[in-house]
Amino acid sequence: MLSRLRAHGHHRRLLQTLPCAAAKSAAEVDLQQRPCSTSAASSPSLSIWRRKKEMGKEGLMAVAQLKRLAALPPAGAHPRLEQFMGSHVSRLLRTDLLAVLAELLRQDHVILSMKIYGVVRKEIWYRPDMYFYRDMLYMLARNKKVEETRQVWADLKSEEVLFDQHTYGDIVRAYCDAGLIDLAMEIYEDMRSSPDPPLSLPFRVILKGLVPYPALREKIKQDFLELFPDMIVYDPPDSLSDVDDEFKF
Repeated sequence: MLSRLRAHGHHRRLLQTLPCAAAKSAAEVDLQQRPCSTSAASSPSLSIWRRKKEMGKEGLMAVAQLKRLAALPPAGAHPRLEQFMGSHVSRLLRTDLLAVLAELLRQDHVILSMKIYGVVRKEIWYRPDMYFYRDMLYMLARNKKVEETRQVWADLKSEEVLFDQHTYGDIVRAYCDAGLIDLAMEIYEDMRSSPDPPLSLPFRVILKGLVPYPALREKIKQDFLELFPDMIVYDPPDSLSDVDDEFKF
């Protein structure tokens, strides 16, 4: 009889510990599923932005209607556009919303891209993402948008998003190619202060983009040679007159 009571008591204690163990296990799973750092959020395997974005019917209709309403005067600020953003865009599924933004970025539609960008960042499933910000900056560089670039840059800094060295080099080059050299140099300085170790290839990408800006190129070249003293930088000819006549047409 005594052994049966002891077994019964042990069984009760076991049942009492099960909810605690289950809660602990659930908490551990939740922590594992959440990005613990911006570097984790920037991993291609975890990035929702890197996944294939197939647009459904709702997304296609949203893009068409957004572009139609954005064309109404005043451009990008018509009341019907804001109404549609609140009544339809905010209800899109995550996959459709990301696909809509990707399509607007592809079409270089700055006003609508910035609006959808703001919607995405307010979603409950949103996490800081290097690839998300990279594509936004590429689009803004192509369209020579300074104010919007500064806004997006401030957002990514507030979220402590870290670019890798190759992405830094590509973004700086994009702004060099767009002629937004002040922004390019600001991003370059941020690259130089990055905790990631410097790589030679991003510097070469930047140096090639700085060919029209010899003074700045010389500065970056000196940084490069200090970091990589055993490497060589090949300078382009000053003009076609430096090329042998036999290669001229």
